[in-house]
Amino acid sequence: MALRRRIGFEIELLAPRGSDRRALAERLAKACGGEAAPVWHSDSEPAPVPHLGGRFLTLTLGYEVREAGGELLCTLVDDITISAQLDATAPASPGWHRLLTDEPRLLRLMAQVCAPTAPLETVLDRLGELWGEVPERIGAVWRVESQGATIALAAPAGSERERVCEIVTAPISADHAAALERLLAVARDLEFTVPAEAAVHLHFDGAPFREPGALANVVRLFGYWREQLRTTLATNPRCQRLAPLPDELMQVVDGRPTYDELREAARRGELSKFFDVNLTQLLRDHPIRDTLEVRILPGALHADDVVAGAELVERLLDRCLDPHPIPRPASPAQPVESLLGESADGDGE
Repeated sequence: MALRRRIGFEIELLAPRGSDRRALAERLAKACGGEAAPVWHSDSEPAPVPHLGGRFLTLTLGYEVREAGGELLCTLVDDITISAQLDATAPASPGWHRLLTDEPRLLRLMAQVCAPTAPLETVLDRLGELWGEVPERIGAVWRVESQGATIALAAPAGSERERVCEIVTAPISADHAAALERLLAVARDLEFTVPAEAAVHLHFDGAPFREPGALANVVRLFGYWREQLRTTLATNPRCQRLAPLPDELMQVVDGRPTYDELREAARRGELSKFFDVNLTQLLRDHPIRDTLEVRILPGALHADDVVAGAELVERLLDRCLDPHPIPRPASPAQPVESLLGESADGDGE
């Protein structure tokens, strides 16, 4: 069975020692007759400084690959959850650094005014001009400070961070396996591998799942059937930033909640993107990227492996659009595929 929905894929890979994600970007661009361009990738990482709320917001160097006609093929970026096979003592390679701040609006400003290919020594110069300050060097780090407040930092990206390569595809509407193999075959040829903590993420268009019945069914699927899903899909036990959905959400779907009740339960449960399924964009009035993201597929280096898991997820999400509530499993041994035997008129319930 072929995939039918429009899906964006995120596939985590690792370049061989001595190579980096730029090498894959350049090879992909050459293969499609297009171009690879440096871009900033925004993320967050733990911060040991109490007043920063426990996190830094970061910009790291990625590459956007466009086809000959200008269409986006994919973006290749860092992922901080990938670290087990990296040399933590390795010095930064030239041209690889990251920018850090603690305020989202500052991060967006930095992405606009700081060139991703600028040297570490000058990458904050334009930002400093906006504040009327000259960046200062503190050891290996450059800082922009105004009236005693740190605005931004630029630091070397050591520890072989350039080897981490998450492929973020443009949404794929047809021939998913062929489109993915076009990328992964090149990665294999360059001896990229699947990292120890790897996962594959699937982004489905969110609009069909904003209806409260469908959204509640998605919660039931990934909550009631969590262990069965993780077993069937072979979720990587070393994958990070995964968690069961909050109790507050699980309690509210025991009934037939409204959209507002689901959103309030998510707020009380402190829902974020770092759960088995990312529902955050479905619960926003103005989503940044209007998708439902499934995060529990294992890492893969062949398109057929990715598509096999995605096909099951797609069929289960189809079941979530059935107005009948997804039931709890009758026993821990009941396979999640049994949900697919239920007919749309409820005969299987």
